[in-house]
Amino acid sequence: MPNSPSAPAVAPSPVLRVDPVLCVDLDGTLVKSDTLYDSALALARHRPAALLNLPGWLLQGKAALKRHLAGAVQLDVTHLPYNRELLQYLEQQRATGRPLYLATAADAGTANRIATHLGLFTGVLASNGQLNLAGKNKLAAFQSQFGDNFSYIGNALPDLPLLQHCHERGQEPMVANPTPGLRAALRKARITPVRTFDERVSPLKAWLKAIRLHQWAKNVLIFLPLLLAHAWAPGLIAGAVLGFFSFCLCASATYIVNDLLDLEADRQHPRKRRRPFASGDLSALSGVAVIALFLTASVALAVLVPRVVAALSPQFALIKPRHFLLWLGIYLVTTLAYSLRLKRSVLVDVIVLSGLYTIRIVAGSAATGISPSTWLGSFSIFFFLSLAFVKRFAELESLRERGGVSAGGRGYHITDIEQLRSFGSASGYASVVVLTLYISTLDAAQLYHHTRRLWLLVPVLLLWISRLWLVASRGRLNEDPVVYAITDRRSLLLGLVVVAIVLSAL
Repeated sequence: MPNSPSAPAVAPSPVLRVDPVLCVDLDGTLVKSDTLYDSALALARHRPAALLNLPGWLLQGKAALKRHLAGAVQLDVTHLPYNRELLQYLEQQRATGRPLYLATAADAGTANRIATHLGLFTGVLASNGQLNLAGKNKLAAFQSQFGDNFSYIGNALPDLPLLQHCHERGQEPMVANPTPGLRAALRKARITPVRTFDERVSPLKAWLKAIRLHQWAKNVLIFLPLLLAHAWAPGLIAGAVLGFFSFCLCASATYIVNDLLDLEADRQHPRKRRRPFASGDLSALSGVAVIALFLTASVALAVLVPRVVAALSPQFALIKPRHFLLWLGIYLVTTLAYSLRLKRSVLVDVIVLSGLYTIRIVAGSAATGISPSTWLGSFSIFFFLSLAFVKRFAELESLRERGGVSAGGRGYHITDIEQLRSFGSASGYASVVVLTLYISTLDAAQLYHHTRRLWLLVPVLLLWISRLWLVASRGRLNEDPVVYAITDRRSLLLGLVVVAIVLSAL
């Protein structure tokens, strides 16, 4: 019997690999900052009275708080500090056809606006005003919609259950800028992320930048009454040193306040967007904690000033021991008022800025008990007013180079440049006039044996002021004359010349 023909061999069907849905967290992951804190700070900036509603909103639950904040203010989603490395990865995954979901505990209103702006996501899972989509709530939502076929990218400890679930199901647990707490938890659970998207600078470097250590140079003015009075008692020197650090801590705290309130404006600025809080390298919550710490330490040092002076030099015990603390308070209130409102008032802002310099000198007098000289006060008013004007002038010059018309939130226009130049240069030269009048008085003769040598200060000061304004007019000033003065070689050289002239006149 003939053999029947064998059936033709059938090639096995190829097994199609289906990538799991990729779910991406928002706060701290896709965006380096936290949109909840960003919204609260935007509310403080634009509608400060509405902050009184926060306790009531919080009592309704965290999801309700996020919903109220999202309704009260709308974040500028185009300038948020996105994790660029993660964005590139998501774009690659999107190009392969992989479904991407933005899965966040942020309010759905904010999340949807971000998703629309990026144009990468298939869908959005977010808090809805009643359910806070974080931790186990987020995991339950994933399982309800995707089963176990999902991978996840997170950054904080509440993301651990989701990352652990991915690990156990053979999916891809990934992290972006993971917090120390999450790193420790992953090590303990023996979970190794498939990928890590790290985009942040060293915390130490970020904090040094945030407190603006270079700006502490301004507080050297506290030593000026002591130096000009030629008083070298140990107690007075110690009092001035304590006063210096008290003002430094207070100033750094107010700089952080200013940066937190200016987050959105800074993120739109080509240079200021790299500031630690604007760039997301530091969290807003940690900034608030440091503000409280620095202000507490500043007040503690201020309280110690009169006690240290009396302990080291009893004969120079301060007659008004609380005056330094009073001037510290005036400085703090004025700086906060400047950050919240006054810096947006044309001309008032420069008057306040120059006044803050003078307050440092008066505080130095209060810390040492040395009466402030009327000549020093007159000189400082005009001199520092010139520095304040040149700061605004440099900002407008930079804006003009970028093709702008008006300084957002400042009230100045490009057409104001020449008027600011006139105001500032005139004020600077007026300070030189005050110096010449002082040199000609008996007050100078009582402190200096060779007062004629002090006339050499006049051409040096004229040279520095004129050069400062020339550099600003050429667009080469770093928008802060103090930074310029302590980094420019010629300015430092002229500073040494000033010191040499004063010493020779003693």
